[in-house]
Amino acid sequence: MKKYFVLILALCCFHTLSAQDLTKINEPVFKAGEKLNYKMKYGFFTAAEANIRVEDSPIKFGGQQAYHIVAEGKTAGTFDVFYKVRNRYESYVDRNTLLPYFYAENRRESNYRHTDKVTFDHDKKAITAAKGTFPFTGKVFDFVSAYYFARCIDVSKVHIGEKLEIHYFLEDGIHTMSITYIGKERVSCSMGTFNCLKFSPTIIPGRIFRKDSKLYLWITDDNNRIPVKAHVEVIVGSLTMDLTAASGLKFPLNPVSKETD
Repeated sequence: MKKYFVLILALCCFHTLSAQDLTKINEPVFKAGEKLNYKMKYGFFTAAEANIRVEDSPIKFGGQQAYHIVAEGKTAGTFDVFYKVRNRYESYVDRNTLLPYFYAENRRESNYRHTDKVTFDHDKKAITAAKGTFPFTGKVFDFVSAYYFARCIDVSKVHIGEKLEIHYFLEDGIHTMSITYIGKERVSCSMGTFNCLKFSPTIIPGRIFRKDSKLYLWITDDNNRIPVKAHVEVIVGSLTMDLTAASGLKFPLNPVSKETD
């Protein structure tokens, strides 16, 4: 339950990394001061809340300036009584390449506790964490830096049905998540109605997900490329992630007007 809850919560911060060339990125589509807030609902009940923000880092890495990105999640309402979660994830990324220098997490989930401090050495292609040193090839991220890097990738040439991949480090090693591009769709959230790109990440059935469970993620089809909604089926019912507030964006977040409906 612990890891699955973290996965669902973190998916509100995921975009896609494709199999295309990722050696270059466009100009960042975000800036320091950006803040995004989300709520996770189980049916009509609010199960959890999450927020993610970008700050200028006072710490330099190898003389290079960095962004400090912080993501926090917690349970709410009745869920906070029966299964309290207080999670915090931090990533320090290069301001130009957006590759992570350092990642830290502090997870408190009911009686479970987990902390980790992860250092990325992109020259030596090695990740150092609490459970050891892990070699890697290509580009590898943590949960938080993956989202911000991916927002800057041009996905205009991705075709419907094409499978994409994300490579990320979590706790005990490097993992890969496969994602299918579904197409464009208009979707509503607490912030309004937006034209979006729709994706379906693969999930592993088990104690939380059914064998035929589907997970869908909607990203604004604009210069911001932020997730506005996620929906996943669980053993009983479903969970929905919803964007409730956004501020400090680099570009205007423009809902679809009634005149264009």
